[in-house]
Amino acid sequence: MVNQAYLLNDEEIRDFIVNGYIQIQADFPTNLHKHIYQQIEEVFAKEGNPGNNLLPRIPEIQRVFEHPKVCGALTSLLGPDYLMHPHRYCHLNSPGSDGQTWHKDDYVFDQKVRHHRFRWVMAFYYPQDVTEAMGPTGVLPGRQYYNTISDTNPAQSSEQATALCGKAGTVTIVNFDTWHRATANRSDKKRYMLKFQFTRMHEPSQSLWGNGHTHWQPADNDKHQGLSRHVWNWLSQSHGAAPRHVAPDENGSVAQLITALRDADESVRLNSAYALGQMGESVVPMLMRALRDEAEAWAEKNVAKTPANPQGGNPADLYSAQALTEIGSSSVPALISALGDARWPTRAAAADTLGNLGSLATEAVPALIQGLRDENPWVRRNAAEALGTIAAPAEDIGPALIQVSSDSEMLVRLNAVMALAKIGQFADSLVPALTGRLNDEDRYVRYYAAAVLRQIGTPEAQDALWNNLLTSRWCSITTAENPY
Repeated sequence: MVNQAYLLNDEEIRDFIVNGYIQIQADFPTNLHKHIYQQIEEVFAKEGNPGNNLLPRIPEIQRVFEHPKVCGALTSLLGPDYLMHPHRYCHLNSPGSDGQTWHKDDYVFDQKVRHHRFRWVMAFYYPQDVTEAMGPTGVLPGRQYYNTISDTNPAQSSEQATALCGKAGTVTIVNFDTWHRATANRSDKKRYMLKFQFTRMHEPSQSLWGNGHTHWQPADNDKHQGLSRHVWNWLSQSHGAAPRHVAPDENGSVAQLITALRDADESVRLNSAYALGQMGESVVPMLMRALRDEAEAWAEKNVAKTPANPQGGNPADLYSAQALTEIGSSSVPALISALGDARWPTRAAAADTLGNLGSLATEAVPALIQGLRDENPWVRRNAAEALGTIAAPAEDIGPALIQVSSDSEMLVRLNAVMALAKIGQFADSLVPALTGRLNDEDRYVRYYAAAVLRQIGTPEAQDALWNNLLTSRWCSITTAENPY
């Protein structure tokens, strides 16, 4: 149970929504951070960068993420049952380095839509004091909702950057979609930054921050009040607050706003999406037409590799979808109908948008199960993720997800097994299939399969985990110098 005293307050939550990051101090009274730094130095000298094996090689790092301030912040942002993802990395910024270009991180080789309802965060931990001269991580506050910036070359970009400096033990929790980079190290000191990832396992059911839920209070520096209010309302309670329906003449005509979804300025597109969303059910038909047109026009571009999506994006990342999500339950029937559209980009977008609506889209579960059998892998992938977010009863969706957990496409398998990890207890009959996924060619599919088996917890499930452990690289201290 997290100590209520360490939950974030209203102002901190608002600042995270608007600017995309918050800094926490894991202020241990001992030399823990110094000891972690020394261990990093030893591992790098003898073995090189341990990558995903960072935590097993240096188990004391776990104490940082168990610090009550860090746990309180993560709980406020992701809920009490958040999951530390197995991907992690130690970034060394050596003296004299020129730093990196601006970029976003991939969702661990998964091509998710970068939803404004953030369900993932990253944590950047410094085991040593970091000054601006040492090449701290730089971020672009308020740009986490943008897929583009003026220039990824920091010498040419015009956005205002912030350098994340701090004492040893500083943990900066950032929106997963934050534009960031290692800045130039102009000092004679090494700068280590340990990056960990965390994900929400269930949709918000109540506000989890110190002041309790209050109404959204706009921030003076926020260019996207509608977007921020939307995220606040979602984070405050599972069903979200009812959209503030307004007449079209308050925000411009519907036709003008629909046209603005294709404006050259991304800021205009974002504000138009939420202005339309606030108009409610009356604009759903026009938004569905826009969704079909946008999905068809942007499918190929959205899956291409870019600085915002280095491994490629998702075809369902659409401004019309954001507007339909803001509208809420009134958009669900039209989206269900769109799952039967003749064009796969529309089906993929409908599946993803229904998932983003969470429990409001429960009636879409049968159609999404049908989507798991779609001929197009993007539809199958988005339907699997959607079912995990909606989190219908396991008996309703578990067997269908198990069936596609052996799909030929890795993205489908990954999201099917991750969805299973989100929906709770399962029947013993699912254990054989999940045991098979422990040998999947993708390491993250294997991880989520293990997480589901742990949830099942029966003797058969425990045997599967134990047998897998016996043939895994379970000894973290085995090295060339210490083989046994």
